[in-house]
Amino acid sequence: MRRTPVSEETTRKRAARLFDIRRIIGGLFVVYGVILTITGLLDGQAEVAKAEGVRINLWTGLAMIVVGVVFVVWERLRPYDAPDASPESESESASRSASEGEAGRPGA
Repeated sequence: MRRTPVSEETTRKRAARLFDIRRIIGGLFVVYGVILTITGLLDGQAEVAKAEGVRINLWTGLAMIVVGVVFVVWERLRPYDAPDASPESESESASRSASEGEAGRPGA
């Protein structure tokens, strides 16, 4: 099996997308939402009575799952494109060439 070479730019963009904060937040919301939903389904009558008849763990868990899925879908639909690291802005290169020109003059 032969692997195709991956450019440095592609690797950098994949790494930026891997650590996109929306993916991390969405994943945490989904995990905690699943835990709360399971807890809410297993709550006994005493826990429900404490919350005045509302299965608060169940509803909060379901809401967290929805929020987490929204974050993950958002990250999939609008992925983060890492900015190019190599090209300089025009103002930086212009100021650098101007300062180099002054240093090369006699008497400077």
